[in-house]
Amino acid sequence: MVQKKIIVKSAAKPRSFFGVFLAIFGILFSLVYIINPTFGVFELLPDNLPIVGNLDEAGVTYFLFMCLRYLGLDLIPFKKK
Repeated sequence: MVQKKIIVKSAAKPRSFFGVFLAIFGILFSLVYIINPTFGVFELLPDNLPIVGNLDEAGVTYFLFMCLRYLGLDLIPFKKK
């Protein structure tokens, strides 16, 4: 039996300076929003709304993961590409 080796080439695209700048800015914005330094005074959706109260945090967390993924740090390895 002959085993074949599969070589997978990296499909990484070159990233522009502006794209990297926006991704870093998005990471900083997401972290500040998730840390919540305003103690709930400024929020897109107040947390006391039923069902939809935490959707803004979930969206910002997803945005954080996508910014990190753009920079090459994939923290969600189980997600199918």
